[in-house]
Amino acid sequence: MAETKKQSEIKKVAEIKKLTVSGKRKEAIAKATIYPGTGIIRLNKKPVETFPFLRRLILSEPIRIAEEVIKDAAKTFDIDVKVTSGGAESQIEAAKLAIARAIIAFTKSPELRRAYLTYDRSLLVADVRRKEQRKPSDSKARARRQKSYR
Repeated sequence: MAETKKQSEIKKVAEIKKLTVSGKRKEAIAKATIYPGTGIIRLNKKPVETFPFLRRLILSEPIRIAEEVIKDAAKTFDIDVKVTSGGAESQIEAAKLAIARAIIAFTKSPELRRAYLTYDRSLLVADVRRKEQRKPSDSKARARRQKSYR
């Protein structure tokens, strides 16, 4: 009897689909874990509802598009996002990218992928721009030393 309980628990754990996807923006790195659930989204263990309005809008962009393409899509999974380093805005952008990629990986929907790309390419493709390196004996990357003829 005890063996069958253990076997059934192992099967339940094996059936749970859990994916981890990453997204980057500048120095910020976000890792999103998506699994079946009720539609809860957490960023660094805080519910998205606790964030300021504009940041909440940015984070909910991929979910709203997913709901338009796939009905009741947001209620079928939970997403936990862990973001490290970078500034506040870069962290939000990295989390948005990670959430969109996680939803695509979880649903495997080509229509949703097309919808993300037509809406905004940055939902699936990372922005690889970085700060330009400072040149030796100059103050900034592009600024040159000024010459005075006095």
